[in-house]
Amino acid sequence: MPEDPVRSGADGVDMIIFDCDGVLVDSEAIYVDVELRFLAQAGLSIDRVTYMRTFMGLSPNEWRARLSEHVPAQTGTYLPDGFFETLDAFVVEAFETALVAVPGVRSAVAGLSAARCVASSTSLERLSWKLERTDLLDLFAPHIFSAEAVERGKPAPDLFLYAATTMGVDPLRCVVVEDSANGVQAGKAAGMAVIGFTGGGHCLDGHGAMLAATGADTVIDTFADLQAALAGLPR
Repeated sequence: MPEDPVRSGADGVDMIIFDCDGVLVDSEAIYVDVELRFLAQAGLSIDRVTYMRTFMGLSPNEWRARLSEHVPAQTGTYLPDGFFETLDAFVVEAFETALVAVPGVRSAVAGLSAARCVASSTSLERLSWKLERTDLLDLFAPHIFSAEAVERGKPAPDLFLYAATTMGVDPLRCVVVEDSANGVQAGKAAGMAVIGFTGGGHCLDGHGAMLAATGADTVIDTFADLQAALAGLPR
């Protein structure tokens, strides 16, 4: 059942949909560092930019499926048994000590007049845990959406469309804030405006240009620029 329709917002924006990893919480640098280290141990050497462009933003199942195909295609050997379970345990351990909110996110989100929600490829359980651990859960709950709820994850538009439908908002009046190429593609495929975000610790030189080339309508590298970016989006 759709929730009560969101009242019309200013400047043609009724709802802002935030990705979580790399946008709200500074987790992607942890993910990428651990994943590249484990892949190197499995015999696959892949540069950081290519890895992020190809695999970042995917749902866990899609990410595992693509890696399980990519590694033998590149190395001639399959990933060892228990690879993903062992990797996940190391990621969780790193999160316990190093996971923090992206700088400026709390004040920027709290100051928004439009409705807001989170739509992430992460499982709902892990997503809620990250937001709670970084003191952001109260800004979004209960409007938290996981790719577990849809058949196809990013770069398909299903998750963003599901969030808009559930919230009772026209997708054309939604704005997505994303840090990955797969997420940008998903937002544009949903008919939404997309703000590329490069404020996460994983973003290297050229990340913003990559998001723009993928289709982001504008790119910001700090939450201090969010309001201006929203005001400047094409209507």
